[in-house]
Amino acid sequence: MAAWTTLILLTWMVLNGKRAKAQDCGMAPLNTRIVGGENATAGSWPWQVSIHFRESHTCGGTVISDQWVLTAAHCILTSSPAEWTLYFGRVTQSGPNVNEEMRSVSTIIVHPDYNDTLFDNDIALMRLSNPLTFTDFIRPICLASNSSQVYNSTLCWTTGWGRFGRDEPPADVLQEVQIPVIGNNECSCRYRPVQEANISGNMICAGQENKGACQGDSGGPLQCKSGSKWIQTGITSFGVPCARAEFPEVYARVSQFQTWIKDKVEGADVNFVTFSSTGANPDISFECRANPQNSTSAPATTSRASAIATELTLSAILVFVQQILAV
Repeated sequence: MAAWTTLILLTWMVLNGKRAKAQDCGMAPLNTRIVGGENATAGSWPWQVSIHFRESHTCGGTVISDQWVLTAAHCILTSSPAEWTLYFGRVTQSGPNVNEEMRSVSTIIVHPDYNDTLFDNDIALMRLSNPLTFTDFIRPICLASNSSQVYNSTLCWTTGWGRFGRDEPPADVLQEVQIPVIGNNECSCRYRPVQEANISGNMICAGQENKGACQGDSGGPLQCKSGSKWIQTGITSFGVPCARAEFPEVYARVSQFQTWIKDKVEGADVNFVTFSSTGANPDISFECRANPQNSTSAPATTSRASAIATELTLSAILVFVQQILAV
């Protein structure tokens, strides 16, 4: 009887420990960073996922439960699960990664309203073939709830193995950088010259000159800290490469998709937490003034807008071609 009691107690402790970790989203006990723009260390971002398509890193993603990964819809080159492999606890693409786990994919769900021209609703889910075991190096992130408010100038972080610059190679070591959120009014104003870009309420912008996401970072997180918890507010979506002063990167706004995510991962332990910026939101009173060049030279305006639009389009094509050539 004593043996059975001990066995039951040990089983309860194991299950209870796993449950506690699953609910303890957004905790990164090994993260000590206070400044950005450098290599990440093991365990700094334990929810970061390296998504491989046919054995090559294609996009980033995030652990949101022991069975589900969140990423961008535009990363899904094919919905055939057999083509994908996901790596967790990874720091370097070349290895070794002693804390790494690998999983295949059983199901892929792309948002039904994803627009591959405007990148609206750029969100997708990948279900793992086998559940993860959480450690200090592999943990779920909290997701921003639909009541979250992220104001202009809020400092958040983006992470990934993307390129260091437009014409530079991708990173081997996971990169981290702190960037400010740009309000949607200001972001829409900045993207006004690009006719193909429409900054909708399903998007959130962030970035500054020489700091931000680039090709290969797609699908990864924009994450903001509230107290001791990290909350994912965005999914890396698109931008004019790379980290240009006038064009912040655009992310899918996670809080807009709480209902959809909950519906698709029904039964999974996915945690939504409200992120609330403090003070007033300066973006509310932002006024988009006409560019002096635009008002004085219509031909130059057309030329500049056309050039930027072409660059944005070519950027999207470049990402796709790089993904295909990488296989």
